[in-house]
Parts: sequence; structure tokens; C-alpha cells
Amino acid sequence: MTPDSFSDGGNWETPEAAVARGRELVEAGADLIDVGGESTRPGAQRVTEQVELDRVLPVVRELAASGIAVSIDTMRARTAIASVAAGACLVNDVSGGLADPEMLSAVAPTSAAYIAMHWRAHSGEMDRWAHYSDDPAADVVRALTQRVEAAEASGIALERMVIDPGLGFAKEASHNWALLSQMSRLTALDVPVLIGASRKRFLGSLLAREGEPRPLAERDAATDAISALAAAFGAWAVRVHNVSGSADAVRVAAAMAPPRILEEES
Repeated sequence: MTPDSFSDGGNWETPEAAVARGRELVEAGADLIDVGGESTRPGAQRVTEQVELDRVLPVVRELAASGIAVSIDTMRARTAIASVAAGACLVNDVSGGLADPEMLSAVAPTSAAYIAMHWRAHSGEMDRWAHYSDDPAADVVRALTQRVEAAEASGIALERMVIDPGLGFAKEASHNWALLSQMSRLTALDVPVLIGASRKRFLGSLLAREGEPRPLAERDAATDAISALAAAFGAWAVRVHNVSGSADAVRVAAAMAPPRILEEES
């Protein structure tokens, strides 16, 4: 619901267009529609709380009323609670409760699930925080463990939580690949893992030709590959822009999982 999102900003800016798009995504195989009113692309500037509320609430309300599972993508407690009241079943907080100190305690009394992403700073300055040890996966796992503990201490039951390593958020390409290649360290936390790699910069860089990153619209095949691999490595969900390719990729990964599991057990 933003004019400035990195991939599809402005394409579904009106409530009518966004609701229609949500229904299209469900038809294409999406299990959950993530609605956001504030871009988190690198360099994005924050919008006011009222602008965010005005953007998302009509969409959340109508999609939820039609029986579609909706998550609200927000860092603000007030937007999260208003969206849950409007029918959202999940709060997707890219700050993991760090941007708004009231977020965790606000979500706790609700029945909504909660996604805590690894986060270091707002979009306008996050690139300056892309510094990690020689083991970035360990750094991220440690930080996410702290966020899970903070959420539990605030009253959010562990079975309501999901973690997200925050690919592209205060991370260079090498950090993203390290996290993806070591997903077992995330799944070992026994909290469902969300992977959001769709069309991101590190894919554009990987697929660059003559120094030019692959255009956004041409990164879906790479996104689908990550969806399949993430599913095979135990991800709970993948957050994508183009649903059909990733839905097929996840089905393929699921079909191959039983032989792999049997082989490991034997």
C-alpha cells in the first residue's frame, strides 16, 4: 500500500486495487497476504502513523472479512493492534519490537501470531549498520534469540512466534548468502522461520551482466530457487511478490522431502 516500495510500489496503491491483488495472490496459491503501509526499502523515509493506518486498515478489513488470512507488516504498536481488530491474524514486525517499545506488550494480549525480524536500524540508515563478525549467522541467531526472549517476557507465547533473519536489512550480499547457507542454525531455535528474499538486491547482484544488476522483474526465477531450497531446509514460509512460481517450487521441495528424511534416518 505504498508508492515507494522497491519492487511494486504504487502498483496497488488504492484499497480497491490492493484488495483485488490480494485475492489474485490467494488464487495463485498464497496462504497469507501481507499488507504494509510503510516501505522498508533501503533509504526509504518513514511515514506518519496516521498515513500508515489510513493505507492499511481498509485493505486488512476487507480481505479478512472475505476469509483471507492477513498479516500486517508494521513496526508500530497502534497499527498492529488496529489491524488485528480489523481481522489480521499475524503481526509482521521487521524491527522485532525494537522500533516501538510498546509493540510486544501490545501484541501479547491478542491472539495474533508475531514475526520478529533481525533489525538494526530504520531504512534510511540501515546500510551503515551492515557490519558483522566473521560469523554473521551467529550474530543474527544471537540477536533473534534475544528478541524471542523479550517477546516471551512480554507475554507472547513461544508457539505464537516466528523469526526472520532479515535478508537485505543492514546486510551485504555475503551476509545474506551466509544466512541462507546456514539456515539449520535458525531452524535449530525451534521457532518457525520466515525467509524474505524475493527480488532483493543480492539476487540482482548475483545475476548481474557486465556489472549491471539484473532488473527487478527478472529476479523471480532466482527467488523461486530460494523458495524451494528454503522449504527443503525447513522454512515455515517464504514472503514473495510472484506467488505461482514459488508455490510450485515449494510443492516440489515437499514432494522430495520424504525420501530425504528416510535416507537421513536410515
